[in-house]
Amino acid sequence: MEYFGSCLCKGIKFTVIGDFESFYLCHCRYCRKDTGSAHASNLFSTTAKLEWIKKETEIRIFQPHKSNHVKAFCANCGSALPNLQMDGKLLVVPAGCLDTNLEIRPNAHIFISNKASWDESLEKINKFDRLPE
Repeated sequence: MEYFGSCLCKGIKFTVIGDFESFYLCHCRYCRKDTGSAHASNLFSTTAKLEWIKKETEIRIFQPHKSNHVKAFCANCGSALPNLQMDGKLLVVPAGCLDTNLEIRPNAHIFISNKASWDESLEKINKFDRLPE
């Protein structure tokens, strides 16, 4: 499979060639902080290859001290981007940065013990197609 992705400003574009082994919704404190949301939605592969197509802006990497957490992002718009971890053996791709539709669904919620207190029964709240008036 070939997946295309980009950052919000379109200054960085990439392809991922291959398959993802896992798709996790991570509720750890690092993922909640770096997404500003209830969880991160990350795809994982030990076999897929990442190719950068366009890099008009810099890719920054941040890793909290004494942590295995890694965040790659566009220096211009701040969008999360793919990164290699574990000495290049693991490709981690934020699902939201892909422009190609995903045919797979998440395998699991992980680090659920760190789940936000407000992240409960969200399927029961109102739903709108756009910003409510």
